[in-house]
Amino acid sequence: MRQELIEQLGNIAKIILTLAAALLLGAVIMWATGQDALNAYQVLWDSAVGNQRNIANTLLAATPIIMTGMATLIAFRAGIFNIGVEGSLYVGAFAAAYVGFTFVTAPGWILIPACLLAGGLVGGLWGFIPGVLKARLRVDEVVTTLLLNYVAILLTSYLVTGPFLVPGMANAMSAEIAEQAQLPRLIERSQLNAGFFIALASVVWVGFTIRRLTLGYEIRTVGSNPVFARWSGIPVGRVIMQVMFISGFIGGIAGAVQVMGVNYRFIGGFSRGLGFDGITVALLGRNTPIGTMLAALFFGGLRNGGSTMEMFTQVPRDLVDILQAVIILFVAIDLTLTWTRLRRRSSGPGSDAKAQVEAQPAEATS
Repeated sequence: MRQELIEQLGNIAKIILTLAAALLLGAVIMWATGQDALNAYQVLWDSAVGNQRNIANTLLAATPIIMTGMATLIAFRAGIFNIGVEGSLYVGAFAAAYVGFTFVTAPGWILIPACLLAGGLVGGLWGFIPGVLKARLRVDEVVTTLLLNYVAILLTSYLVTGPFLVPGMANAMSAEIAEQAQLPRLIERSQLNAGFFIALASVVWVGFTIRRLTLGYEIRTVGSNPVFARWSGIPVGRVIMQVMFISGFIGGIAGAVQVMGVNYRFIGGFSRGLGFDGITVALLGRNTPIGTMLAALFFGGLRNGGSTMEMFTQVPRDLVDILQAVIILFVAIDLTLTWTRLRRRSSGPGSDAKAQVEAQPAEATS
C-alpha cells in the first residue's frame, strides 16, 4: 500500500514537472516575440479559476476530456493503442441525440438513462469492431481505429445533413432533444451540468476495475506481457475485445453527455478533437486514473482561459495549442528515456531479455 502511494506521488510529481516545463517554454516563446508572458499567464489563470463561474466553465471543458482520457487509459493498460475514441464519441453522441429527440413523451427518469445507455452501447460496439479485428485477425488497431474515426465523423455528418436534417437550420444538426432528457445544471450562468459527476464516476470505476477486479488483473497482465498472459491461461483475445468495448462505451458516454448537457442536439463536427485530447491526458497522466483526471482538468483550464487571454492580451489562443504540443513532446521524451532504460535493464546479465522487452510498453506508461 505504501509502495503504491509512493508511486502515485511520483507520477503526480512528474505530471507537475512536465506542465511546468511546458509553461516555461511557452513563456520563452512569448518573451522572444515581445509579449508579456507573466501578464498572459495571469489572465489565463484568472479566466480558468478566478471565480466560481470560471471554475465551473473549466470543469465543463474538462468533463469530456476526463472521460475520453479514461477510455484511452483502459485500452493503453491492456497494451492496445486505441486512437478511435473520437469515433465512439461521435456515434455515441448521435445515438443519445436520436433517443432524446425521438421518445419525447418519455419521463426524464427513463429518458436520461436511456440516452446515456444508447450512447454507451453504440460507442462500445464501434470500439468492439477493431477489437474483434485485432483479437481474431491480428489487424493493427492503430490503422483500424484511425480509419473508423473518419467513418464515424462522416457518417454522423451525413445523417444530420440528410435523413435527420432540421429544415431551416444553417448548420448540420439534429432536432433538439426533449427537455426532460437534458442533464440538470449545477451552477447558474454556467453550462456545468451533472455530466461532471458522470466523468468523476468514470474515474472511480476505471480505477476500481484496474486495481480490484479480476478483469483488471487480466488487463494489466495482457498489457505488460501478452505471452505470459496466454501461457497463464488468460484468454487474451477475449480481454482485448472486452477492453475495446469498454473503451468505446466510455467514449460514447462522453459524446452523450455533450449532447445532453451542452449542445442539446447533435451538431456535425462538434468535437474539436476531444477524443485525441484523451490520448494526450492519458499519456501525461502516466496511465493512472488520478493523473489522467488532473491532466484533463489542466487542459480544461487551457481551453476555458484561452479565448479570454486572446481577448485581453496580444497573445493569440494558438498558444494553447503550442502548450499542448510541447506537453506531448515532453511526454514522448520521457517515454523514450523510460523505454531505453528498460531495454538496457533487459539486456543485463541474468535477465530474460525477451520477456522484459515484451513488457516494456505497459511499464513505460504505468
